[in-house]
Amino acid sequence: MPRSRSGMRRIKEILRLRAVLGANVSAIAVGAGMSRTAVRKYLQLAQAAGIDGVAAEAMSQESLEAALFGPLSGSPKPSGSRPAPDWEAVDHDLRRDKNVTLKLLWQEYFRENPTGFGLSQFKHHYACWRKVARPDLSMLQVHHAGEAVQVDYAGDAVPITIDGVGRQAQLFVACLPCSGLIFVDATLTQGQDDWQASHVRLFAFLGGVTSKVIPDNLKVGITHPSYYDPLTNPSYAELIKHYGTAVVPARVRKPKDKPSVENAVLQVCRWIVAPLRNRQFFSLMELSDGIRPLLEELNDKPMAPPREGSRRSLFEAVERRALKSLPQEPYVIGQWKVEARVNIDYHIIFDHNIYSVPYAVVHKKVDVFASQTCVQIFYQGQRIASHPRQSGRNRKATLPEHMPPAHSEVASRTPERMRTEAAVIGVATAAYVERLLTGRDHIEQGIRSCLGILRLATKYSPPRLEAACRWALTTGACSSGFVEQLLKSGRVFPEPIPNDGPGLHGNIRGGGYYH
Repeated sequence: MPRSRSGMRRIKEILRLRAVLGANVSAIAVGAGMSRTAVRKYLQLAQAAGIDGVAAEAMSQESLEAALFGPLSGSPKPSGSRPAPDWEAVDHDLRRDKNVTLKLLWQEYFRENPTGFGLSQFKHHYACWRKVARPDLSMLQVHHAGEAVQVDYAGDAVPITIDGVGRQAQLFVACLPCSGLIFVDATLTQGQDDWQASHVRLFAFLGGVTSKVIPDNLKVGITHPSYYDPLTNPSYAELIKHYGTAVVPARVRKPKDKPSVENAVLQVCRWIVAPLRNRQFFSLMELSDGIRPLLEELNDKPMAPPREGSRRSLFEAVERRALKSLPQEPYVIGQWKVEARVNIDYHIIFDHNIYSVPYAVVHKKVDVFASQTCVQIFYQGQRIASHPRQSGRNRKATLPEHMPPAHSEVASRTPERMRTEAAVIGVATAAYVERLLTGRDHIEQGIRSCLGILRLATKYSPPRLEAACRWALTTGACSSGFVEQLLKSGRVFPEPIPNDGPGLHGNIRGGGYYH
């Protein structure tokens, strides 16, 4: 392969030595520290360009390079009669529309220039142009102790088997840019609850809280990505508020905004994921136990020069005391739903289930906070309802006190209530109510008939109603209207004949006769 051209400073030295030593190529080569072949080549180039030592001394390195070698290093070279595209226009089209590709632009260029560059040459010359015109620069960042923690998910998942089902455990990775300390947490998903739980365990691992958290723009963290006004997910915002820190998300598709955690992900994949590749895990606890010693080893590794010590030692020496204290109360992991509208039936829908609120806030907007066991509903910052969290889908949780009086009255019309109120009146009334409940095609029909019977207790005395129900039982009737007509008729109902057996008389020998 051809050797790369020597630095222009050394070529200037060759031309200076040429003016001093004359045509002695060997002496010039020794003085310049180059081979005689290279010296001859550069002297020939300078002679062809008409440049001597005096002229070279007055020229800048860029102008000397252009004079000796043509276009600047990295620029596309002319290729015979092939027409070159307008690289500025090509670059503009690529940046203006995300759907435009280099292959598409090459196809458009090649249709107009059949003798032009092929696809590979087109890409090569564009890359050379872009390297000169738009070099990728990195800003040197200064990281202060305790100022920030950068968080992200590793791209590589760890296979895990739970109850015979294969899963892919996700790795939450965090890094303190100042000390480089790394934290890893394994979860089953990248969902809201696991995202929050990983943050809780992160701050517990650090023993404090940084001034800001720098996440990516995933939906569980940032609902609306924007450089100027990013919108934080309500559930994530409550966690951040609880710990007294702030969220400063990275720009979309700008990994250089969080380089520390990007490098930490690489280290985690190399020093944790790779060593675990041949192990089989049957729970998250087993996986966490496997990660823990490898993470400690990674944080205790000596750092590359010029830094001294390890990530752990630097954290303990510099950063731990700069962290803010953890809050006294532990954070309750849950999800927030902001501005949920109350339906006309004074219920809200959350996570495919239905929960009641006081009927006074119907058509209003409320906030919902749901933990794993409880659903709390807030209106204007005040809690107005609390329910056990329902499992499954389309479950309904309604509290009687949330209902208007009329609805509460209707809802309380249950068979149990009918039986209880009838038993207070008497045995016959209770028996007749039971006949009405079980003798109809639908339970609702029986309840309505029972209401007709119980309504009569407000107009007639309990003994009178009890006697009417007793008479209705003997006739085989099954209607509240029959009892009502009996009461309206004012008739006297005969007392029931007692069934006390045959009584005592001389024809009865008694049990003692047979002893």
